[in-house]
Amino acid sequence: MTTRVVDALGTWCPVPIHLVARAAARAAPGDVIELLADDPLIAVDLPAWCHTSGNALTDLRDEGGSWVGVVTVGGARGRDV
Repeated sequence: MTTRVVDALGTWCPVPIHLVARAAARAAPGDVIELLADDPLIAVDLPAWCHTSGNALTDLRDEGGSWVGVVTVGGARGRDV
């Protein structure tokens, strides 16, 4: 299992989702992706993307204006919304 950090700070929708989708497409099932973002829409976009892409959202927290999302890559990897 590999953990990858995707830094999407300073970008806005849809860029954070495109970046995490690209990382998931390169990852193996079970790998973990940690997404760093400051776009408040990530609180809606990341759970929706995980649901449609077959990946598991294992954590999503607001750290004072910056968001940290943790995604475990599933079998249906990397499909973008």
